[in-house]
Amino acid sequence: MVETIEDPSVYKEKGNEAFKRSEWDKAISFYTKAIKTGEKHKELPVFYKNRAAAYLKTEAYERAHDDCTKSLDLQPNDQKALFRRAQALEALERFEEAYRDARTIWNTDPSFKPIQPILERLHLIVQNRVAQNAQTSTKVSKMFEIAFDVGAEKSKRETAMSNLVVLAREKAGADIMFREGIAARVSKLFKVEKNDGILVSAIRVIDDICTKSLHYTRNIIRELGIPWFLQILDSKNPDRVMAAQHCLQVILNSFSGLVNKEDAKPDQQLVEDNKNEIDTLLTCLLYATTDRTITGEARDAVVELLTRNIHYKTLSWAERLVEINGLPRLLEICSELEEYKYESAMPITPSSRTIASVCLARIYENMYYDEARQKFFAHVEEFVKDKLLNPDFESKVRVAVAITSLLLGPLDIGNQIFAREGIMQMILAMATDDDLLQQKVACECLIAAASKKDKAKALVTMGVDILKKLYHSSDEGIRVRALVGLCKLGSSGGLDASIRPFAEGSTKKLAEACRRFLIKPGKDKDIRKFAAEGLSYLTLDADVKEKLVEDKLAIQALIELAKSGDQSVLYGVVTTLVNLVNAYEKQELLPELVELAKFAKHHVPEEHDLDDADFIAKRVIALADEGVTTALVALCKTESDNSKEMIARVFNAICAEQSVRGKVVQQGGAKVLIPLALKGNEMGRRHAAQALSRLGITINPEQAFPGQRTLEVVRPLLNQLNAEYTALENFEALMAICNLASVNESIRSRLIKEQGMTRIEAFLMEDHMLLTRAAAQVICNMVVSDEYVKYHESDNDRVKFLALLCEEEDEETALACAGALAILTSVSDKCCEKMLTPKAWLEVLHTLIANPSPEVQYRGTVIIHNMIKQSKNVAEKIFETDIMELLMGLTQLNDETRGKAIDMARQCLKTAEDMKLIQEKKGDENEMMPDVFDRDNVVAEDEELDE
Repeated sequence: MVETIEDPSVYKEKGNEAFKRSEWDKAISFYTKAIKTGEKHKELPVFYKNRAAAYLKTEAYERAHDDCTKSLDLQPNDQKALFRRAQALEALERFEEAYRDARTIWNTDPSFKPIQPILERLHLIVQNRVAQNAQTSTKVSKMFEIAFDVGAEKSKRETAMSNLVVLAREKAGADIMFREGIAARVSKLFKVEKNDGILVSAIRVIDDICTKSLHYTRNIIRELGIPWFLQILDSKNPDRVMAAQHCLQVILNSFSGLVNKEDAKPDQQLVEDNKNEIDTLLTCLLYATTDRTITGEARDAVVELLTRNIHYKTLSWAERLVEINGLPRLLEICSELEEYKYESAMPITPSSRTIASVCLARIYENMYYDEARQKFFAHVEEFVKDKLLNPDFESKVRVAVAITSLLLGPLDIGNQIFAREGIMQMILAMATDDDLLQQKVACECLIAAASKKDKAKALVTMGVDILKKLYHSSDEGIRVRALVGLCKLGSSGGLDASIRPFAEGSTKKLAEACRRFLIKPGKDKDIRKFAAEGLSYLTLDADVKEKLVEDKLAIQALIELAKSGDQSVLYGVVTTLVNLVNAYEKQELLPELVELAKFAKHHVPEEHDLDDADFIAKRVIALADEGVTTALVALCKTESDNSKEMIARVFNAICAEQSVRGKVVQQGGAKVLIPLALKGNEMGRRHAAQALSRLGITINPEQAFPGQRTLEVVRPLLNQLNAEYTALENFEALMAICNLASVNESIRSRLIKEQGMTRIEAFLMEDHMLLTRAAAQVICNMVVSDEYVKYHESDNDRVKFLALLCEEEDEETALACAGALAILTSVSDKCCEKMLTPKAWLEVLHTLIANPSPEVQYRGTVIIHNMIKQSKNVAEKIFETDIMELLMGLTQLNDETRGKAIDMARQCLKTAEDMKLIQEKKGDENEMMPDVFDRDNVVAEDEELDE
C-alpha cells in the first residue's frame, strides 16, 4: 500500500507534537518527511530549524549545525536558527563560530534573552582561546623547526616530536598543525628518517589530528593515500605497528561515527555517506593480508583491524568480504607454517594463524541466514579442493593446517570439512608417515578435531594407537603434540567424575608428562604451548587440579608463557586457569530430575569431592598469590569473544575472594576489566562487570579505578542492574555504585546521564531486603547532587516513597532513606512540602521519632527540624498534630545513646518557639511570616518550536 503524501505542514505539526512529548526520534522522522515533501514549501526553513532542535536533544550536533545552515541559507539571520547553530557549534567546541552566530543575534536583537548567558560564556572562552592559540602557534612553530630538521640533535628531535603529540591532542594545536601542512611534512620525514621513536610519534600526531574532525581525515587521506598508511604499518617494531594500526582504526572511526569507546556503535547515516571511503579502505586492508612483502607483525595488525570492523555491530562488512573472495586470503594465512619455508611463503608470527582463525569465526558469526552460510562453506570447500588437486607434499600439509585453523575458529565449518570423505583418513595417514612435519600437522589437526564427543569417540577407536606410537617419537615436537591428543581424548568425559575413557591413573600420568614439558629449562615456546594445552584438558579432573595448583614451578611457567603475549598460547593457558578455579558454566541439576534419571537408569554426572567450594577458594588464593592477574592482563589483547569470556570468568572467580582483590588492582586487573565488561559476548561482559563490582565494594573506588576510570566503570556497573541477572549480581553492583557515588559530583552526574537512577530506584520496590537496602544507600549518597535533588522536586512520588520506606523493619534501609530525606529537606522547600503527600505522613513521623534505632531517630528529628525551618505552612500542619508532645517526650529521655536525637528535638521546639508557632496554636495570630528564600532566576534555553 502506497503512503498518501500529506501536506508538509501536517508532518511539521506531528513533529511538534512528538517534540513536546520528548519523543525526539519521532519528531526527527516527521520533520524529515516535511522536508522531503516540501522542497519548495515556504516553511522549509522552519522544517530545518525544528529538526535541528530535535537533533540538539539527541546530541547529534553535526546534523543540527547542518540543518541550521540550510535554514539560514533560505532565511538569513533568523534568530532561532542562529541560536540553535550557536548551541551546536559550542557543543562541537567550534567556539569562534558559535560566538560569531551569538554576536549576530545580539546585534540584531539585544532583547533576545536566551542568547545573553551563551554570549557571556563564549566571550570568555574565545578571549582565552585567542591568547592560548597565540601561545600554541608559537609552540607548534618551534617544535616543527626542531622535529623535522633531520640534521638536529637526536634527543632534541625526539622531545620535540613528543611535544607535537601532546599539542595535537588539543583542538587548537591540531588546527594549527593541519593548516601548517603536517601531512606533507610527515610524509617527507618517513622517506629519510631511521629513528623508530620519532616515526612512532609522527604517526601519533596524524592519529590525533584525524580524531578531531572528519574534514581533517578526508584531507589527510587524500594527501597521503591509503598505501602510505599500509607502508608505515609494515614494520617489525611493535610500537610502530600498534601506532599505525590505531591510526587506521581512528580513520575508520572518523568515517563511521564510532568513538573511542568499547561499546560505541556507528552512525548509520555517516556510514552511508562515507560508504565508498569505508569500502575502499577495508578492501585495501583485505588485499594486504596476503601481501608477501609485509612483515608478519603488520599482517597480524591488518587482520585484527578487519576482525574489529566487519561485525554487524560495527561496519557490517562480513558479507562484502565473502563476496570479494576474502575467505581464501584468510585461509592462506591459516595454512602457513613458520617452520616450513617455500618460494611463495609469507612472513607470519606465532600468533598469525590464531588471529586469522578468530577473524574467520567473526565473519561466520555474521552469516546469520542459510544462504550466506552456504556461500561461506562453498568458498572454504573450494579452497580445500584446489589444494588437494595438487598431489604434492606442500598441499597436503597446508590443507591439514588450514583445517586445524578452521576447527579453532568457525568450528561448524571445520567439522563439516573434516567430515568430508577421505579427509580424516588423509590426516591419519599423515600421522603415520615418516616425515616429521606431516606428523606434526596431523597431530595438531587430530587434537582440534576431538572437540565434539562423537568425534572424540571415533578418534579414541581409530587414533589412540597412532598417538601412542607418536608419543614415543624421537622428536620432542611430535611427542608433545601426541601427548596433547591423548590428553584431549582422555578428558572426553568432561566434568563427570564417573567417566574415564582411559585406565585409572592414566590422567595423572599424562598430567605429569605435560608438566615435564612445561617446566623443563630450555624448552621453546611452541613445546610449552602444547604442554599448557594438554593441561587445559586434563584439569577437568579435580585430582589433577589439586596437584597442579600446589606445583609453583608449573604455575609460574604457565604465567610466564601467558605474559609472552602470543595469542596462540591463549587457549591452553586460559582454559587451564578456568578449570583450576571452576569458572566454567555449570549445569544445574534439580534433585527431582536426578532421582527421575536414576529411576530410569540414565547416567547422572557426579561432581568430585575436590571441587567443593573450600577447595576452589584455596586454589583461587594460591593462583592470585602467584600473580595470575599479570597473565590475564597480557592475554586480554585477543579479539576472540569466547577467549574474552574465559578471561573474564577467571577474573570474576578470583575477585570472589575478598582477600586477593587488592592484588588484582595492583597488577592491572581493573584496567583491563572495564573494556572486557563493555565488549564481547553477554556472559563475558557479565562476569567482567561482576568482577568490577566486587573490586568496587572492597577497595576505595579512587584507588581501584583512578582518574578517568572512575567514570568509565559506571556503565558496566549499571549494566549489571538487569532483571534477568541474579540477585547477587544486582546487589554487588548496587554496593559498588554506592561507593562510587560517594566520590565526587562528576560520577554522580554520569550516573544520572546514563539513566542509572531509574534502574537503581526500581530496586526500592524489590521484595528482597538486601536489594532494597543497597538501592536506598545509593540514593542516600546521590542526594548531595543538586541535579538529583531537582529530580525529587519535579512531579513524581520519589520523596513519598522514601518517606514510606522509613517505616521498614530493616534498620539499614530506614537509616539510608531517613538520611536521604534529611539532606533533601535541608536544601529543598518543595521536598519538605512533599513529605506531607503520603496519607500516612503522620505515621511516618511517629515512626521516626519513636524509632528504636538512635541513628534513625536522630535523622528523623533532623527531617522534622528542616520541615519546620523551610516552610511555615508545613510547620503549621506538623504542630496541629501530636508531634510537639512526642518531641517534648523525647527531650525528657535520659539515654546517652540518643543524645543527638534529644538535642535535635530541643532544636525543633526552640525553632517552633522562635517562629511563634507554639503561641499561634494558643490563638496568637499576629506573628510575622518568615522570610522567603528567593532562588536566582535562571534563563531557560530556547526550546520553543515554530508553530
